[in-house]
Amino acid sequence: MRYFSTNGRSAVVGFREALLQGQPEDGGLYFPTEIPDLAELAVLPWREGGEAETAFSLMRPYVGGEIRDADLEAICGDAIDFPFPLVEITPGIFALELFHGPTLAFKDVGARFMSRCLGYFSGSIGKRAVVIVATSGDTGGAVAHGFAGVEGVSVVILFPKGRVSRVQELQLTRTDKNVITLEVHGSFDDCQRLAKTALSDRDLRNKYFLTSANSINIARWLPQQTYYFAARRQFPDAKIVFSVPSGNFGNIAAGLIAKRAGLGARSFIAACNANNVVPKYLETGQYIPEPSKRTLSNAMDVGDPSNLARIRQLFNDDLDLIRENMATASISDEDTAATIRKVNREFGYTMDPHTAVGFASLEKLAKPGPSEVGVALATAHPVKFDSVSDILSNNIDVPDAVARLGDRERRSIEIGNSYSEMIDAIKKSL
Repeated sequence: MRYFSTNGRSAVVGFREALLQGQPEDGGLYFPTEIPDLAELAVLPWREGGEAETAFSLMRPYVGGEIRDADLEAICGDAIDFPFPLVEITPGIFALELFHGPTLAFKDVGARFMSRCLGYFSGSIGKRAVVIVATSGDTGGAVAHGFAGVEGVSVVILFPKGRVSRVQELQLTRTDKNVITLEVHGSFDDCQRLAKTALSDRDLRNKYFLTSANSINIARWLPQQTYYFAARRQFPDAKIVFSVPSGNFGNIAAGLIAKRAGLGARSFIAACNANNVVPKYLETGQYIPEPSKRTLSNAMDVGDPSNLARIRQLFNDDLDLIRENMATASISDEDTAATIRKVNREFGYTMDPHTAVGFASLEKLAKPGPSEVGVALATAHPVKFDSVSDILSNNIDVPDAVARLGDRERRSIEIGNSYSEMIDAIKKSL
């Protein structure tokens, strides 16, 4: 398997090089030269504990033999050692719970897979690897945990100060010594801009081996197909509509590439909050980035989603094809809160704001019935969002793994949103 840049001006590379580089030099995103046929994987009988087996089968062609099968199988088994339960909320609508990993968010799948792949290749790099990641909430915590204590690797995390929840901040700032956390006075889009600039900084690249751990990186992005196939195998005879809470659009881009590979899903919904540049793009045909807006579903507060480039590449920039495969919805904070209250009151299920956006979008656009089911991706545990307790006027039990974070030393550096401040902070800390 080879990977080319969506901007078309960088060399075509293999899996190892794409993983290590993170982002092509021309500022695009790596994309596979071919989509493997994984239709057989979608119809295999499901068995308990099959998540790691599914990940191995789907990632094997993408790795292209650059990791030995036995090692890849071990990487998948170590990275994905938690389940993806399907919970029926209302007749025909299910939550696919992706928050049973160590940091209580779906990002654990890709972050843990990537960290182990980077560890596999680290001995051949020749200089210190530095992973640079921008986060709007959950990515940074998953990356910090996934790379904790990895020899020869440092991690730089940028997050928008004051725009993440209390639990997310705990996970971002109570880190191991090889993790540098930068609290940026700005938005997620500022953090993403700084990260992209650093990854293409030739002076920094001469000193360190730079890579990313956002969904920019193929080793973070592609493994997310695992849970779509895991869900598909549990509904062998039904038509499935997946509703995906979408901010930077990496998760739904993984779902759409899985669909092309033979997943068998009927359709996808990109469930957005007030940051609705993609719904506007599908409606008007004009893509116009906007400053991000603050919402209850803060991890989706992205005004210029990077992974739209991959979706456009997948469908040859054919807007009609994109519309055929991906519907969109934009859910307000008022409707998000109302959905959380309604689902909790009527069905006894507590969901975080992002899952609520996905559930509300399904109710708005899908028509579940005897032969069709709706699956909303439950992307994070509700305890990670202060707003849920406020909306429901009650407290959510805090898992022990989160409670223990409060006892650890806070480690972070505040910076403005200028590149020079970021570089100074990194150089002083590495």
